[in-house]
Amino acid sequence: MKGLYARIAIACIGIASGVLIISAVTFIIGTHYHLTMYQQQAQDMNITSPAFDTHLEQALVQSVFWTAILGIVLAIVISLFVAKRITSPLIEMKAVAERMAKGELTSRTEVTGRDEIADLGNSLNYLAEQLMLQEQLRKTMTADVAHELRTPIATLKSHMAAMIEGVWDPTPRRLESCYEEIERLRFLVGDLEQLTEVESPNFKLKLKEENIGAVVQHHIEAIQAAYERKGVRLSFRNEANIQASIDKLRFGQIIANLLSNALKFTPQGEKVAVEIKEQSETFSISVSDSGIGIDEKELPFIFERFYRADKSRDRKSGGSGIGLTIVKKLVEAHGGAIDIQSRVGEGTTFEFRLPKTR
Repeated sequence: MKGLYARIAIACIGIASGVLIISAVTFIIGTHYHLTMYQQQAQDMNITSPAFDTHLEQALVQSVFWTAILGIVLAIVISLFVAKRITSPLIEMKAVAERMAKGELTSRTEVTGRDEIADLGNSLNYLAEQLMLQEQLRKTMTADVAHELRTPIATLKSHMAAMIEGVWDPTPRRLESCYEEIERLRFLVGDLEQLTEVESPNFKLKLKEENIGAVVQHHIEAIQAAYERKGVRLSFRNEANIQASIDKLRFGQIIANLLSNALKFTPQGEKVAVEIKEQSETFSISVSDSGIGIDEKELPFIFERFYRADKSRDRKSGGSGIGLTIVKKLVEAHGGAIDIQSRVGEGTTFEFRLPKTR
């Protein structure tokens, strides 16, 4: 920043001094020229006063010279002040950025005024806030992943140790329990892979015109058996023949995740309803259940990774906490938005809207 301060100061001083010097030289040359013309005319008219002419010229030249000197000094002072005013907040922002690079994410720059430099300061402070948020999310995700992995690994270790030491016999039931823990780990790793892929900067959808009703119907038929085993009714209502540009695989992930989530939290004997609605340029799909519902204060956090509204649920009954995060990312990748409405004891409705064309 010292270099920037020097460049701004030198530029201001150079411009102001150059203007003053050019003005002074022009005035001196012009004055000398006109006095010479006057002396020649005075000699032709036999009017001579050489001493007066000389002193007048000296007085004018000296006045211009001292005026130029004082002007240059004033230009230097003003230029240094202006350069200081411009570079001071930039120097402060540089110091804040360096502290942030060292991990002091609570550092903030003081913002005054409403000019471009103030906008830069606000952007730097916003960046610091976002970095703090991302760092907190990183720490939370690391802790959550560790927690999710710790439980099945600890269970597997205890079961294996008991069988190795001869405390337990490797019965089919106990081996099945170990297999279930391995499956939990596999599903968790799969969910994490999906989330990483969706959040990657290189993630792109393979868009193609598809019949939305047919795609939704396919996934309903695929999960119908699971609903019947639990004794939950699944209905589908589609009154429109909608063709839209979607990634069929990713769109299927959205539907499958929402249907699986609804099945988890809907008791036996209750129902889940899927409905497709058409608007002029968009369409919406809602998945409504008559299950346990979600407390209103929990709704803003539902789409955060590893978040479970019911902290008492384990992974088997409550899922990994990543499915809805993936749903939200995929809906947004399609250019849409997803909303949730829920009341405890009455049920939950997820509804997402997508554009028909992109």
